[in-house]
Amino acid sequence: MPPVTTSIFELLKIGPGPSSSHTIGPMKAGYDFMKLVRELPEETRLKADSLEIRLFGSLSATGEGHGTRRAVMSGLLGYQPDTCQPTVLAEFNDNDKQFELNLEGKILKYHPGEIIFDAVKHKYPHSNTMIFRLKSGEDIIFERMYFSVGGGFLRWQGWKEPKHGKPAYPYKTMAELKNHLKINDIRLHQLILENEMAITGMTEDEINKGLDHIIEVMERSVLLGIKTEGVLPGPIGLQRKATVMYTKAKKEQFQGPGFLKAINAYALAASEENASGHCVVTAPTCGAAGVIPSIVFMLKYHMGALPEEIRQGLLAAAAIGFLCKHNASISGAEVGCQGEVGVASAMAAAFLAYSRGCRFQITENAAEIAMEHHLGLTCDPVGGYVQIPCIERNAMGAVKAYNAYLIASTLDESYQKVDLDKAIAAMAQTGHDMSRKYKETSLAGLAQSMTEC
Repeated sequence: MPPVTTSIFELLKIGPGPSSSHTIGPMKAGYDFMKLVRELPEETRLKADSLEIRLFGSLSATGEGHGTRRAVMSGLLGYQPDTCQPTVLAEFNDNDKQFELNLEGKILKYHPGEIIFDAVKHKYPHSNTMIFRLKSGEDIIFERMYFSVGGGFLRWQGWKEPKHGKPAYPYKTMAELKNHLKINDIRLHQLILENEMAITGMTEDEINKGLDHIIEVMERSVLLGIKTEGVLPGPIGLQRKATVMYTKAKKEQFQGPGFLKAINAYALAASEENASGHCVVTAPTCGAAGVIPSIVFMLKYHMGALPEEIRQGLLAAAAIGFLCKHNASISGAEVGCQGEVGVASAMAAAFLAYSRGCRFQITENAAEIAMEHHLGLTCDPVGGYVQIPCIERNAMGAVKAYNAYLIASTLDESYQKVDLDKAIAAMAQTGHDMSRKYKETSLAGLAQSMTEC
């Protein structure tokens, strides 16, 4: 297995919710397909008279609630996740509204309702498979198969790992990462920073500016969420809770139970913004977009953390996310919600420990404890919407992250018997053994029991 070469800004991306695998990935696919179509010879483009798009697996099972049709349509029209307006998906709520696709010399009319929710069980290599076909009559002129593999990462048939710079400190596991820290007498945030510069060619200043922008978007999602009331989109009719929780915490002056209420409020706030289809940060996914912002917000506004401490903590969190993605998965469709909220909680625990000045071993212990107590967590969104149990699950993940930090930083680090590599391996094996219907299909668990009520 090659070493980790994922960029911080591939893991922590900005884009519209409610699900990175169901919105950001499909938006990218729509954008990429149209770009490729416009590069076809003119005589080929002029023959085209229709477009066929088929969604498989969990993209089909929960695509309506997850906004996948809207995301694909926005990508076809040239929107990209990191530059689009925060509320862009709302422009495509009407499945019957026609839009014009410019093929450079020919216009095709297309509406979101034409996108086909195909088989949930299928033969393709990844659960989240999309097939795009440009057609002339029944003839296929051009076709590409895409895979939305979680966290907004997009692959396609024939995809090859793009060329990166070689990391300054190559590692595949936490054990290898720790070995670099000891041998080279380097701190974790410095190692991740130097690897990012080597892999991407970015300067330290550019990376810091990028991190500050990520933090700004996280804060914005919390601030918008704690002052927005009403009912979330979709047929469930779920009431927003963040404002109420925040008001209660404020009355208690954020002390005692009020402190935990604030952590809950901030996680609910960002997650409710995600459920509304607004832009959030994949941390590491949209479905888990409330966990790390909650801890970031709490650390900055209640514990007085400096900007540099927050940046360093975010670099430590990224290291945990890299390892989970590299050795297991961050996709709910592959391993259940343990790969989304579970990984987010582990990242947030590491973020908190590291930014508070804890030694590396305590940082790893905090991440492992948070991960360990999310093992086996299924992905069972009610009605296919990222609302129940997803929103409150983000709040629980944030509180678990804080508690994992307390345990790791209070007890002697020698008490720890399970290391992070073992916890990640357990997550991968659990995800492999987990029934497919518990992995973002809404066919089992709470989603099923709610349907039966």
